[in-house]
Amino acid sequence: MRITSARPSDVSKLLAFRSEAAAWLSRLGTDQWQRPYPADRLSDTVEDGTVFMVRDGAATVATITLTPEVESGLWTEQELSEPSMFISKLSVVRTHAGQNVGGRLLDWAGDRAHRAGATWLRLDAWTTNEDLQAYYLRQGFAYVRTVLEGSAISGGPRVSGWLAQRPTHPAEHGFVDETPEPGRLGGG
Repeated sequence: MRITSARPSDVSKLLAFRSEAAAWLSRLGTDQWQRPYPADRLSDTVEDGTVFMVRDGAATVATITLTPEVESGLWTEQELSEPSMFISKLSVVRTHAGQNVGGRLLDWAGDRAHRAGATWLRLDAWTTNEDLQAYYLRQGFAYVRTVLEGSAISGGPRVSGWLAQRPTHPAEHGFVDETPEPGRLGGG
């Protein structure tokens, strides 16, 4: 399996990928990803070079977004002063479920973040998806806190405010990495 940067021509594939994941999540009884994701927002993140895809032959089997940018209202100023990269939208097609593709992708993200100079790999997960939260804990993330509506940090309604982090480090993830070398955080 190889990992590549997403291209603008991949946006429709990524939207279909997200729809499949949303349907699966709905069958599990969670409301995560039930709202349509705007294609223009996805196009912007693809153009920014922060969306990555795992390909097994010609098939796209997983995707993740990895960025130094963070949604406002989740992390404290102290936490934001620490070099970090943030993951989101991790999903694996059902045909490859149970093969640790997601775990390996998290290792790849931690390795890439480490090479960019980040100390932390951070995420925010759906507040009501306890299975997803348990998954991230099994993957070595430590729970930080849950940001809910009206909290001092958030200031607004939250559906994805379960925060976790793990230190970055070099990792053997097993993918053929076809992505460009990451830029250093802070432009250094």
